[in-house]
Amino acid sequence: MSRKIVIACDSFKGSLTAAEAVAAAALGAGRALSDSTGHRAADIEIVGVPVADGGEGTTRMITDALAGRYVTVRVSGPLGRQVEATYGIVGPEDGTMTAVIEVAAAAGLTLLAPQERNPLITTTRGVGKMLADAYARGCRRFIVGLGGSATNDGGAGMLRALGVRFLDCEGRDIGEGGAALASLERIDASGARLDVLRCPMTVLCDVRNPLTGPQGASAVFGPQKGATAADVALLDSALTRYGRVLNAYVAEFKVMQNADGSFSPADIASMAGAGAAGGTGVALLAFANVRLVPGVLTALQIICFDEIIREASLVITGEGRSDAQTLQGKAPTGVLRYAGAIPTILLSGAVSDAQALLDAGFASVRAATPAGMPLDEAMRPEVAARNLADAAEMAVRDFFGE
Repeated sequence: MSRKIVIACDSFKGSLTAAEAVAAAALGAGRALSDSTGHRAADIEIVGVPVADGGEGTTRMITDALAGRYVTVRVSGPLGRQVEATYGIVGPEDGTMTAVIEVAAAAGLTLLAPQERNPLITTTRGVGKMLADAYARGCRRFIVGLGGSATNDGGAGMLRALGVRFLDCEGRDIGEGGAALASLERIDASGARLDVLRCPMTVLCDVRNPLTGPQGASAVFGPQKGATAADVALLDSALTRYGRVLNAYVAEFKVMQNADGSFSPADIASMAGAGAAGGTGVALLAFANVRLVPGVLTALQIICFDEIIREASLVITGEGRSDAQTLQGKAPTGVLRYAGAIPTILLSGAVSDAQALLDAGFASVRAATPAGMPLDEAMRPEVAARNLADAAEMAVRDFFGE
């Protein structure tokens, strides 16, 4: 029987990149399907596909799949220090090159030590520099992934890097970061880089949160970025002011369709996705020519994942930790949806809510980390890779009855 296994893993954050996770799982699957001499039959194919959901790893996923090239530029990181940020260029398609950019490359949590996380002052300025650099290199389309940011500045830093000014009541430029938005009085876009902002942007975003309120950027995502309860209150108030100023600015040309079919000025801060990446979503909605789309499903569509899994007997996917939140737009759930009737095994470093994952359609769910192994040991890359390979070997043996 001809057997094809597709291994499509996301990163195991803090331990393995998506490519490293795929390699480890492929090693284990290969061991399961080899004879006693270590040779694998010619009719067995293992295909590895690193995947991501719009956050870290998205640029590599798409750029590699489309045979693109990489560009690395020095830009301001989330705390203003210079960082090297890499993006991809693919195409040209119909004569047009497309840049593939992750917000996290210039404004990500992974760029900061845990003690440095401070959404009161972190900025997305570097993201705007990446967009401008890609435009200067001839890109006229953009794919932008919003996951993994360390910021809560409403995308103001990104817009500032593209010529938009944010002014206080005395006409002075406000500072960087989310807290500074509390003093925002008006926006001056007379010097905005409309040449960049009017390029078509496909924005990968599984976050549906509005800008502010109990489900907003500050309340839901602020704590993981270092915000205390007091910080969350301050940031939410600052973003509320920012939202009002944005609404006043865009009211003339942003409209929403009401349930009765009529149109009214948009409350842009309340739009689904406005709170993504610390409010970077609202900045793009207000100023750019954007289309917000589901992250992992769109990324899988871009790389023609349906063709990759054609005639597969088994799909293996994974991530660092799986629980009920995995079903809310994370990469393994996107892989599961594409796989359809093809049995799909989920291997993760740690698993909770296993029954919910099984009920969602995974053929089996396994924790790669052996019971009782200390977390600090399990997080070591070489240990995580070995554990994942062992888990993949056992899963494939069980599936094929070998």
